[in-house]
Formats: sequence, structure tokens, C-alpha cells
Amino acid sequence: MNDPQIWTLIGVFGAALLGGFTLVTTHFGRVIRAEIGRLDGTVSGQIGALDGTLSGKIEALDGKLTGQIEALDGKLTGQIEALDGKLTGQIESVEGRLSGRIDALDAKLSGRIDTLDKEVATIAERFWRSS
Repeated sequence: MNDPQIWTLIGVFGAALLGGFTLVTTHFGRVIRAEIGRLDGTVSGQIGALDGTLSGKIEALDGKLTGQIEALDGKLTGQIEALDGKLTGQIESVEGRLSGRIDALDAKLSGRIDTLDKEVATIAERFWRSS
């Protein structure tokens, strides 16, 4: 074999090797794209299922909490109204007792003031007459 034949064989083998690398690289790229597409579909499906599950659980929890809050609101409203009625009754009772005591004290003080007024008038009359 002479030099030109050797270089021709080197060129042919080089081209065959480069073509083989090209085919392997192209095939590898297609495989990677297919696997990524499959994983994307799987992950999307799992995320969709998880979203549905979580949405259902959140809605159930929301309904449960709403019911409990409404029950608590009703219970507290009843207790507040009962306490308001009880306190109103007690306040009215204390107010009645205090009004009675104040009226009695006013009558007693009015009597004492009238007596004191008469005594001062008597003292003034005596003092002015004696001068």
C-alpha cells in the first residue's frame, strides 16, 4: 500500500468513526428527550393527584372548622346574653337598694338640717335681741 491509499483509508475510517459518533449522539439525545417527556408526564400526573387530594382535605377541614366556629359563636353568644341578663338584674337590684338608702339618708339629713336651721335661727334671734 502506498501513501495515498493509507491516507484514503485513514479518511474513510475517520469519516466512519465520526458518523458513528453522530448517530450515537443523535440517538442519545432522542432517548434523553423521551425520558424527560415521560418523567414530565409522570410528575404532572402525581402533582395533579396531590393537588386534588390536598384540595379535598382543605375543603373538608374548612367545613369542619366553619361548623366548629359557628357552634362556638352560638355558645358564646348565649353565654354573653345570659351574663348580660344576670348583670343587668344585679345592677338593677343594687340601684334599687342604693336609691332606697339615698332617699332614707336624704330624708334623715333633711330632718337634721331643718332642726339645725331652727337652732341657728333661735341662736341668732337670742343674739340679736340681746345686743
